[in-house]
Amino acid sequence: MSASGEDSHDLPHDMSNLSDSAQTGATSSEGAAASEKKKYGCSHYERRCAYVSPCCSKVYPCRICHDDNEKHKINRHAVSEIICLVCDTRQPVNRNCASCGVEFGKYYCPICRLFDDRDKRQFHCDQCGICRVDGRENFFHCPTCDICLCINLKNSHKCVEKVTHANCSVCLEDLHTSRESLSVLSCGHITHRKCFRNLLRFGIYACPLCCQTMVDMNSAWQSLDGEVANTPMPDEYKHVRATILCRDCHKISSVPFHVVGLKCPTCGSYNTCRESSAHRVEFDEDDLPASASGSHGQMSSSDESSSSGGWNSSDSDTSSYASSSSMQQNDDHL
Repeated sequence: MSASGEDSHDLPHDMSNLSDSAQTGATSSEGAAASEKKKYGCSHYERRCAYVSPCCSKVYPCRICHDDNEKHKINRHAVSEIICLVCDTRQPVNRNCASCGVEFGKYYCPICRLFDDRDKRQFHCDQCGICRVDGRENFFHCPTCDICLCINLKNSHKCVEKVTHANCSVCLEDLHTSRESLSVLSCGHITHRKCFRNLLRFGIYACPLCCQTMVDMNSAWQSLDGEVANTPMPDEYKHVRATILCRDCHKISSVPFHVVGLKCPTCGSYNTCRESSAHRVEFDEDDLPASASGSHGQMSSSDESSSSGGWNSSDSDTSSYASSSSMQQNDDHL
């Protein structure tokens, strides 16, 4: 598929058209003029050079093309040689060709070895260690989260230490160097935006990591209030209470037991679960009806271990995902 070796630099067969002008033997001035008329590069970047991979000595237009065709990943920072696609000269990494003088890309980062003719408002973040897009003025680097975030989140987001130095909790792909758009959840955790939308599409409104609700659920809680009011419990359950932990406000409370859901009295959320250290239900024997005599603690095992249900319905309005804040992408986002 591609050649290896010190002096060999054939491109992969499906990318061979990238260096057509180099094969014609054009002069330096002719090559420079031709480069202004012809687009070079690949589907990921427009550039007039190709990498000589330091790991396998194969030549690829960019690191993404390399990673898509090889079983190993390239270290972009270790690239030391490139090949001009205009005059076919192999040379050290630089902004301009040492032979024909052509500029390899309007944007050039000597740290990331990044060349690109497309204007994506790229900038290099020294703290992140990679290049990002959409303009430095629109983002700030959070030292705790260790990621570039939208400027409107500067004083409003919840910090989670090195939150993107991990894989997405949905697709398990790396977050810090992801080429996909990311969403910052209200709990501070981060997922790919497409993964976030898929969770909502399948009726999952709680963060996969901490179980806190990801969107405004007030309308869903109001709907459950109506269901609880219209679904009276049998007499033997009317005085049963349960100890719950709210996943949204993290408060522990004792509330009336109901099969529809257990509502947190502090924040009004139904995103609750039975507190693990208290499995017994509480009875007020003086108030128990005669029919419930001798039935202490005879709830089924499924009732005893159940979490609050009913709020995780796919019928809720999924358009609320728009309220989740987006964050910066890296240089590869197209």
